[in-house]
Amino acid sequence: MGRLFGTDGVRGVANRELTGELAYKLGQAGAYVLTSETKHTPKILVGMDTRISGDMLEAALTAGLCSVGAEVISLGIVPTPAVAYLTRLYNADAGVVISASHNPAEFNGIKFFNSKGYKLSDALEERIEAIILDGAEEITLPVGGSVGKKGKIDTQIDDYVNFIKSTIKGDLKGLKIAIDCANGAAYEVAPKALKELGAEIFVINNKPDGVNINCNCGSTHIEQLQKFVVEVGADVGLAFDGDADRVLAVDENGKLVDGDQIMSIIGLELKKEGKLAKDTIVVTVMSNLGFDIMAKREGINVEKTKVGDRYVLENMIQNGYVLGGEQSGHIIFLEHNTTGDGLLTGVQLLNVVKSTGKKLSELASVMRVLPQVLKNAKVKNENKNKYLDDPVVCKMCKELEEEFKGEGRVLIRPSGTEPLVRVMIEGKDQEYITARAIELAKVIEERLG
Repeated sequence: MGRLFGTDGVRGVANRELTGELAYKLGQAGAYVLTSETKHTPKILVGMDTRISGDMLEAALTAGLCSVGAEVISLGIVPTPAVAYLTRLYNADAGVVISASHNPAEFNGIKFFNSKGYKLSDALEERIEAIILDGAEEITLPVGGSVGKKGKIDTQIDDYVNFIKSTIKGDLKGLKIAIDCANGAAYEVAPKALKELGAEIFVINNKPDGVNINCNCGSTHIEQLQKFVVEVGADVGLAFDGDADRVLAVDENGKLVDGDQIMSIIGLELKKEGKLAKDTIVVTVMSNLGFDIMAKREGINVEKTKVGDRYVLENMIQNGYVLGGEQSGHIIFLEHNTTGDGLLTGVQLLNVVKSTGKKLSELASVMRVLPQVLKNAKVKNENKNKYLDDPVVCKMCKELEEEFKGEGRVLIRPSGTEPLVRVMIEGKDQEYITARAIELAKVIEERLG
């Protein structure tokens, strides 16, 4: 974690931690770092979700970008992955998103994409931080006719929707789809894309008011969509998060279909078509053990990374893989886009449902989700990385792993932000693994607290 940048941009409570002043400085330093090599007037796209603080932060960020001579194109409210895609489509030098994704409305965030639509490397983020916090480089500000200006565009929604539609061959006629837009960035594009693909749609939480984004709705509160799917008799439900870079699905019976299951369904279809590069899917260490069991049975290779979509993407790019993602529904199709894309994922899933003629519940049954228990052990901050050095903790973990014999697992990792060690145990018996997780967390607290 950097001094300003976290795992996904700069985040904080808007107007308290993420102030207009910080947004201005991020715009200025970000534009300087990302366009210092360009010999032309840099063009930078800015998109945002539906939070009330978006207008304030967009104004400040735009002022910072213009102060170093950039031409700013305001995209208004669009999903995060739309900014990544449109940055490439419009040959822009960078894209910026104002969003705090799945967090509550009072939070906001700023993240950058480079000209190729990828999130920034740690090195570039550190350089931006050093300029803002240490005055590490002096930025020469233009005057007169060289000062930047702001422009608008009115084709961004259509351009992104057309791209989404182009990623499948057929249409979605005959499917009844329920959509939960989380009162966020998908509220316009998701219904439009699915309607234009011929699906019959039923929509909830598509009336953003600036403060209702992610509020008891969307992919972080799936219960509302689960009920709605059954009520309207939909074939599939899709729940987005606030910036629509992730999606979770619900089958026709109202049962959750998570990111691991979505990757299983689409991955198997790609493999059948010979389109799954090296027959491999990239996931994180938090993916359910049921995914590994499915992959082994179906002849799919699994690559595992640290938690975080940036590590999944890194692995995919380095090794030429096309599909990867997280249990949370943050899924990357590298053939189509450079970041997790909820609408793209939803359309790919619906395409499999349509082309196979199978119900989503049947497709999802290819992977059995094993019960998973998460417990936090409170420890001294300086001890949170020392759990592997403790002989008692190591012995307990080893004994548990041996006991499960491949039908369960133990994963311990330190929290990135708090003085906690997270204990995750998976296995077939919910009661048993819960008892063992509580026991292990207690031992860790006693030894390292």
